[in-house]
Amino acid sequence: MNNLKKLGLTALAGTLASTSAFAGALDVSGTAKVKYTSQDEKETTGNSYSTDKAISFSGSGEMDNGMTVSYVYTMTDAAFSSTSVKIDMGDAGLVGVGNGTDIAGIGKYDDVMPTAGEEVWDDVDADDNGVVDHSNANQIGYEGNFMGLTASVAYTNNASNGSDKSIVLVSDSLMDGLQVGVGMGDQAGAGEGNDVDNSTAWVKYSTGPVTIGYQMSKIDKAVSTSDEDRNHLAASFAINENLSVSYGISTVEFGDASLSDEDSSGMSASYTTGSITVGAVMNKTDAVAGAAASDDKFTEVAVTFAF
Repeated sequence: MNNLKKLGLTALAGTLASTSAFAGALDVSGTAKVKYTSQDEKETTGNSYSTDKAISFSGSGEMDNGMTVSYVYTMTDAAFSSTSVKIDMGDAGLVGVGNGTDIAGIGKYDDVMPTAGEEVWDDVDADDNGVVDHSNANQIGYEGNFMGLTASVAYTNNASNGSDKSIVLVSDSLMDGLQVGVGMGDQAGAGEGNDVDNSTAWVKYSTGPVTIGYQMSKIDKAVSTSDEDRNHLAASFAINENLSVSYGISTVEFGDASLSDEDSSGMSASYTTGSITVGAVMNKTDAVAGAAASDDKFTEVAVTFAF
């Protein structure tokens, strides 16, 4: 009996030793943000001061074949924000599933213009007009780089409403500091025959502390009067390794001729020292959603602590 006990303990110890090689580490990081927000004087926003808290759990481990599996789960103010599971296959690229985050495809590259803070259209209008989209609810994505050309493909199954599909090609090898990209996708509509065709293209150039870029996007809907065309120009300047500033303008033209062009502009600044980042954003939009008499603006100053 004693020999049987020894044999069992030896087998158990051997099993634990072999499986421990597959164990990965789970790290916890987070941010705490204190911010002041001011919107258009015609809007009632309550207390201008608020706080945001975010916690992120991340882990990774290497498989026997050399591939790496990574996992991220993020909460914002104690509520689910996003999660992703990715497999890094080395030279063969990266594949994964994301929920609440675009891990590939046109949604990941909806606005790649340089900014020190927020996009010029962000937080001004509830509807991000002219910005291409792709559902990221359990999105399947793949990215791989082949001879200087990155291919980014995404697919989301939306059950009864069909599916979202998109592909983006990005090149950083044409010239030092130059990036060009083009993407297209099909987004499921509310019902049959209401699919949306998205496309975007951009060019971005960096030299020293300066980055400038131009991006144009097109959203074609089932009804042509609902189409949206967007042009975005932006530039950023790194004053030093801690301080950056940026400025951008965006114009959305609607398929409905009775609507005015929606013009957005914005400035951002960001200063980082150690684990503290101080950021400021000032965005303004004229003719929100094409309504000539509807203007809006958004200002935010925030201090973020990373831990």
